[in-house]
Amino acid sequence: MSALTFDKSELGNLEYSLQREMLSTDRMGGYMSTTIVCCNTRRYHGLMVAPIDDSDRTYVLLSSLDETVIQHDQTFNLALHRFPGVYEPRGHKYITDFEYTPTPSITYRVGGVILRKEMLWIHKRTQLMIRYTLLDAHSETRLRLRPFLAFRDKHALTHANMEADGHSYPAVNGVKCRLYGSFPWLYLQTSKPGTEFIPAPDWYYNFEYLQDLARGYEGHEDLMTTGYFETELKKGESIIFSASLDEMGSTKTIEEVFAASIARRTHKIDFLSCLEHSARQFVIRRPGNRTEVIAGYPWHGVSGRQAFVSLPGITLQQDHKEDCIDVLDTQVREMQQGMFSGSASAAAAVDAPLWFFWTLQRLGEQIGGKEIWKRYGKAMKELLESYRRGIAGRIALQENGLIRTAAGDMPLTWMNSTIAGRAVTPRDGFQVEVNALWYNAVCYTLELARQEKDKAFVKEWEALPAHIENAFRELFLLPEGYLADYIDEQGAHDDIRPNMILACCLPYKPVDEQTRIDVIRTVRQHLLTPRGLRTLSPRNPLYKGSQEGSPEERDFAAKNGSVWPWLLSFYVKACFDIDGAAYLPTAEEILANFEEEIQSYGIGSIGELYDADPPYAARGAISQAWSVGAILDIYHMIQGYRAAAPKAKATKGGRKTAAAKEPAQPKTTASAEKAGQTPAGKSTAKKDAAAPKVQAPRRKSAAAEEKTKKTSKK
Repeated sequence: MSALTFDKSELGNLEYSLQREMLSTDRMGGYMSTTIVCCNTRRYHGLMVAPIDDSDRTYVLLSSLDETVIQHDQTFNLALHRFPGVYEPRGHKYITDFEYTPTPSITYRVGGVILRKEMLWIHKRTQLMIRYTLLDAHSETRLRLRPFLAFRDKHALTHANMEADGHSYPAVNGVKCRLYGSFPWLYLQTSKPGTEFIPAPDWYYNFEYLQDLARGYEGHEDLMTTGYFETELKKGESIIFSASLDEMGSTKTIEEVFAASIARRTHKIDFLSCLEHSARQFVIRRPGNRTEVIAGYPWHGVSGRQAFVSLPGITLQQDHKEDCIDVLDTQVREMQQGMFSGSASAAAAVDAPLWFFWTLQRLGEQIGGKEIWKRYGKAMKELLESYRRGIAGRIALQENGLIRTAAGDMPLTWMNSTIAGRAVTPRDGFQVEVNALWYNAVCYTLELARQEKDKAFVKEWEALPAHIENAFRELFLLPEGYLADYIDEQGAHDDIRPNMILACCLPYKPVDEQTRIDVIRTVRQHLLTPRGLRTLSPRNPLYKGSQEGSPEERDFAAKNGSVWPWLLSFYVKACFDIDGAAYLPTAEEILANFEEEIQSYGIGSIGELYDADPPYAARGAISQAWSVGAILDIYHMIQGYRAAAPKAKATKGGRKTAAAKEPAQPKTTASAEKAGQTPAGKSTAKKDAAAPKVQAPRRKSAAAEEKTKKTSKK
């Protein structure tokens, strides 16, 4: 039984069905996405959205396909479209079932007619195939298929114009269309010989996209139809509709391609198989031997930061290390002057190259440190040297060993939302997560360099980690025990944000155990939700709990409250590092919170972000790479500790194995989360010895400043 089950009685309820969106990809950058009742609610929806050249741009070619059943000279249109103030036609009332595995399928019932529709995106080809099977009928039945074409960039909208070519030209058992000369031909063909295409070019006006309107964007467009296919179907007979950038040579070829492709489809039978299937959709192969990661569907492109963060979860956890290596090799090949290019460059994302080191650490667990150094040692050293030299006049290594960023209104951390050209969360200075990643990168490179006898590098860099560690504690550690979000000329900014959790979970940590305990406690009390970590404490006056509203309101909320699932895996890792197997029950509850999520919003996947207030509604992209990667990471962390726990119990003579040592540490996270208590633990001697003598000047939080103002007024 599939993990994805849908309430058949609710399929005709648009409040239910229009909130559930499906996605299929071709692993080359193209996709099909729409709601489970095939009513497009976004400009990004379409049955064929694909690249047409070597660029990163993708285009909506085939927007939708209307099916009409004809019996006794009566027509029953099975489609569903939204126009201003009205749905027309209203084919959703004929839907009796929807299944997602092995491929999205809809069953319609019109009187005595039962028609099944199976939608299939062909992997490694820009081709959509839909098979219609007449399961039951008691009189002569005809099927009419009318394609609606857009031929426009997926971020844009199209409107009726005189330049569009509404003609159709002959192809094998079908036609080819091209609305504009700059596009390739789109071949529309069927598998049933004798199917007739009736030319009838026309514009249909004012298709309305409710999700775009709700997000504060324009949401109306016109679509062109060049005609329609029509054929008779007998009970038990099928017809396959194909839309492709390559012409199919025969009707038999269409049937063979469909049969071979659907036979290779995996069945999404449980939570894990759904996530693993979703994970595979993000890795795409492009011309020029390039392998990349799509950050999220349907509107995101390639992001260097998100690629590095998501890669371990979406590739290594399925033992697809070749995909991970191919993505990393693509980035390394395109390095210029010791730095990645594009969105992976530190000039565009200060932390992106530092995440590269973290990805290598995870890859090294499977292929070994020796192979990592052989393949990537040169790139690792060049990247570190780039930070030391300084990057783009915005990023520089300071005398205290920390990285300082000063980019003005161009935010370079992952908190990069802007409104009217200004950063929503200005963070110029020393950012906590950037310097935690910097410390981890330097330590890891030194580890491999020592193992591989690179004496010159070791001699040049070996003094830096201690320098970084001392400066990190001196600047970021606040009297309350948690870490400042960033430091600038005004001092330490103590707004409670999730970035500090990275200092507590990386393989090399610049803080001691007691600080980690205090950070985890603070994050749990202020930021932890069932869907991930908030980006700001609700006690802060800047906090915004909802993602609804205009683009500006949503951009503000995204980094001042909204919940991000990708951060959750690092929180769970930090807790496991302290409590070991004792944290298992809590981690299992965290994972269970997402099992219902794959049945709503993005079917079979995890969305980009969520509202920060209950009920934590899903927002943003319907399927996000680092969200899926994070949940898979949590799943495999749990599996690892489950496997280790019996071994620890079986150890004789009271001796603890390495896997069992961690639970003997102060029991802070698991027990306190259950009881809602504050974790307690003793400071280590290492912490006492390294305690900073000088605390960085501390800037009051916005909440504290507001309180001071009110007091002075009184």
